[in-house]
Amino acid sequence: MSWRPRIIAFFCKWCAGSAAETAGVMRLRYDPNIVPIIVPCTGRIDPQLVVSAFLNGADGVLIGGCHTPNDCHYSSGNFKAFKRVYMLRKMLAEVGVEPERVRLEWISATEAPKLVRVVNEFVEEVRRLGPMGGSRA
Repeated sequence: MSWRPRIIAFFCKWCAGSAAETAGVMRLRYDPNIVPIIVPCTGRIDPQLVVSAFLNGADGVLIGGCHTPNDCHYSSGNFKAFKRVYMLRKMLAEVGVEPERVRLEWISATEAPKLVRVVNEFVEEVRRLGPMGGSRA
């Protein structure tokens, strides 16, 4: 069996999380390597959660927030997420982790096909990067 990346996805419950539910209802298929975690808002994702995901075996972390930075249900959550992901990616690069292993996307609740496309693209990108910290069977 070939290596399959482990992906943790933090999805805003209002938008990206709803798009994931809609994708299921529409029977749209996306790579099963993803473990979705629904959060109240992407602005609540502490960078330590992302680091913890990597320390516990994740090969990539996908963050899905409301449709655009201005559309956050909590006003500033998307801006907070953007700043945190920017800094987190810089920090990861400093310690030798490819910043491409963390992806932030804005996905509306009505964009189930976009969610599927983003998930599949990200899984393929992480697959090309290979496993974190060496090979896995």
